[in-house]
Amino acid sequence: MRLSPDELVFWQYGWFKLNATIVFTWAIILVMAIGAKLITRKLSTDHQRSRWQNLLEIVICGIQQQIEDIGLKQPRKYIGFLGTLFLFVAVSALCTVIPGYEPPTGSLSTTMALAMCVFVAVPLFGIEAQGIGGYLRTYIEPTVIMLPFNLISEASRTLALAVRLFGNMMSGAMIMAILLTITPLLFPIVMTALGLLTGMVQAYIFSILAAVYIAAATRVRETKPKKHQPQPT
Repeated sequence: MRLSPDELVFWQYGWFKLNATIVFTWAIILVMAIGAKLITRKLSTDHQRSRWQNLLEIVICGIQQQIEDIGLKQPRKYIGFLGTLFLFVAVSALCTVIPGYEPPTGSLSTTMALAMCVFVAVPLFGIEAQGIGGYLRTYIEPTVIMLPFNLISEASRTLALAVRLFGNMMSGAMIMAILLTITPLLFPIVMTALGLLTGMVQAYIFSILAAVYIAAATRVRETKPKKHQPQPT
């Protein structure tokens, strides 16, 4: 039993290894890119719409609503990044019904790459919303003593994002493999459905946490109004 798709190597030349993680990651990227192109090539604004366009609008509207509910007032600005994170993790989980497929999110290198995308995006969105000075001040609030703790928090939550997604996807695959080995005729359908549900939940959690971090970074600090001093008569 493989603990990670990194262990499945299709081709190797010297130090370079073409493993299942790389192959399936690029396969998902191509499927998502081609699918988006095919669905959006004939968009309609009237009542006669294709089923694929209706499905796409439902997904997009749902993601926008979730982003707005978290506190980001302009969801269209963030949907490209957060929506892509959600769809990538979700499609990675949905494709597990394909024989021979192994989700790239079962590799720590993939989940760490996704977490690093969040790590870079959070300060970029924060600087755009507050300016570089306003964003950097958040690291010394409420006092400058908190600077090292805030920096550690930034690094630790990035690691937590990667490890949480990797652990859940890997453990789900291992449990499914064990149960299928013990009772191959009883559990396949149930465990496949459970695996799909787990993958969708993990996609939702990952994107929601990324949105929460961005919302915290883009929140503009309100300055307290000065008390009115009575003028001497």
